[in-house]
Amino acid sequence: MQHKCKVTVLDKKVYADYQEKYLADPRSGACPFYNIGDEFLFERYGSDDTFWRAGNGTQCAEAWDCISRYIYTALQGGAIMRGWTNDERIMIACCNDGTRPVIFKIERLDYKAVHFDQKLNATQKAEIIEKVKFLGKVTDAGFHRDGFLEVFLDEDIPDKPLIAIIESCGDFNVVRID
Repeated sequence: MQHKCKVTVLDKKVYADYQEKYLADPRSGACPFYNIGDEFLFERYGSDDTFWRAGNGTQCAEAWDCISRYIYTALQGGAIMRGWTNDERIMIACCNDGTRPVIFKIERLDYKAVHFDQKLNATQKAEIIEKVKFLGKVTDAGFHRDGFLEVFLDEDIPDKPLIAIIESCGDFNVVRID
C-alpha cells in the first residue's frame, strides 16, 4: 500500500486586536499566502517526491514548519494523530502565526499502485476505473501520469480480487501492485 497526503485550507482567522498591539503593520490582515479551500497533494512514489521539495514553493515557511511533520507521517502510512481525532488518517492543525493563523486539514490517502505489462488505451482505462470503483472499500481510482493505476481505499483489500477485476477489462496483465 502507498500513501499520499492531501492538505486542505479550512479556515483563516484574524486577531486584529493582537495585530494592532504587537505588529509593525497593525493592519496586516489575514494571511495573504493561502485561501480557504486551497488543496495541496503530497506524494513520494513514482517520479514524484513533493515532500522533500517542501511542496515546490506552495507552502509558507511558517505553516510548513507546523504541518510538515504530519505530512511526513501520512506519507509513511502512519497514524497522523492516533486517539486525538476520530480518524487517525486526519489531523486538524494550524500555522504558528498568532495574529492570523491558517487552519489546515491534513489527510492521509491510502492507495495501491497497479502496474501493467503494456500501455493501455483510453477505453481500457475508462473500463478499469469504472469497474474498480464498484469494489468495496474503494473511494476513487485513476491513472497517474506515469501510467500506473491508483486505487484509493478506505482500508486495505486483497490483491487477487483487484487483479481479477482489472484483468477482465482487456488483453493485458497486472505485473505488480505496490
